[in-house]
Amino acid sequence: MKLKLDRVISIATLLVSLTALFLVMKKPAPVAPPPVPPAVVAANAESFQNKLGQLEQAKEQGQSGAEIRLSAQEVSAAIAQASGALSAEPGAGAATQSPNNGAGAPLSGDLGPGPNIKDYQVNFEGDLVKGQFLTQVAGKDVWVTVEGHLGSKDGYATFEPTQFKVGDLSVPVSLVNDQLQKRLMEQRDRLKLPDSIGGIKVENGEVVVTNK
Repeated sequence: MKLKLDRVISIATLLVSLTALFLVMKKPAPVAPPPVPPAVVAANAESFQNKLGQLEQAKEQGQSGAEIRLSAQEVSAAIAQASGALSAEPGAGAATQSPNNGAGAPLSGDLGPGPNIKDYQVNFEGDLVKGQFLTQVAGKDVWVTVEGHLGSKDGYATFEPTQFKVGDLSVPVSLVNDQLQKRLMEQRDRLKLPDSIGGIKVENGEVVVTNK
């Protein structure tokens, strides 16, 4: 009987291991809508910059507490632009980008060194920011999904995760939060908000930015 029980436990352990491996390698459901044409991405990037300009103008006019609202499309386009995935084609006067239309470009360029992010999606839902990234773990392409609350404190952006997934496998936030916060502290210079920004948060599916 003991032999049979040991065998059942061994088989169960194998099945759990295989299931976990399958979930880790499985591509999860996307967190953002499908990519849009390059012209739309370019327009969203321009809208992002225009809104930031409006906020700065409000500060110059002495309007404290003015706010702008940014959509996920505008933020994604700004990320694509900052990473060099969105640029003006010489002589064409039009925006060009990676085949993934800016919603899946490798993060590089002005964003500086970091993990090898091959593809990414960003979206906002309610008061949550949701990000999905394709990276390499042990030489394998793996999707990492994280969601949480975006905020600000002492002039720096903050992030408190509420969900973390590797592939389709949920990982308890308590197991990763300490390491995530440590990594954010190491990248603290990137989280510094401009002196004119008073606060940042996600509300009703949009990023709300206010000036001082």
